[in-house]
Amino acid sequence: MWNALEGMGAWGIVLAILIIFIAKIVEVTIGTLRQILVVKGFRKLAVLLALIEIFLWVFIASKVINDLSVNILYGIAYGLGFAAGVYFGSIIEQKLAFGMLLVQTITTEKKGLEIAKELRDKGYGVTTVDAKGKVDDRKIMMVYANRRGSQEIIEQVLLIDPTAMIVTNDVGTLSGGYIRLKKSLLK
Repeated sequence: MWNALEGMGAWGIVLAILIIFIAKIVEVTIGTLRQILVVKGFRKLAVLLALIEIFLWVFIASKVINDLSVNILYGIAYGLGFAAGVYFGSIIEQKLAFGMLLVQTITTEKKGLEIAKELRDKGYGVTTVDAKGKVDDRKIMMVYANRRGSQEIIEQVLLIDPTAMIVTNDVGTLSGGYIRLKKSLLK
């Protein structure tokens, strides 16, 4: 394939540079997603992505390394594709929203009870804890949710109390309790 492109003259070289750039974006995006999937426990899909990633890497890297002394633009396209791939991979991961979060909210006792009721009415399991703040009594609410559903929780909290303190944490292992889950085909 590479020889056919180079046989096309200047347009072939431009096309080869574009292929290197785009293929590197795809490869690194896949690699970024693969790492996230491994951490989140989606091993089967991660293995498939690893296979695709390494095939792309072998073909792209060999072309760039073998011809770098002839055409430095291959190396530049490779580097720019790598950077763009990291960026796109992180955006895609954010959109896919893999994994679970713990959403913790600290608010007044009165608003805390109202928030807990609303979230429970929407199907979320809410654990409440009485707490002492710097000035007055507070209510701490903890909700475990899919990352995809966390925005709904945050919006509901802010609708009732725009001054609520909200903290989210990624959850590695979770066992027991009540969690509003959606079926996943990826695990």
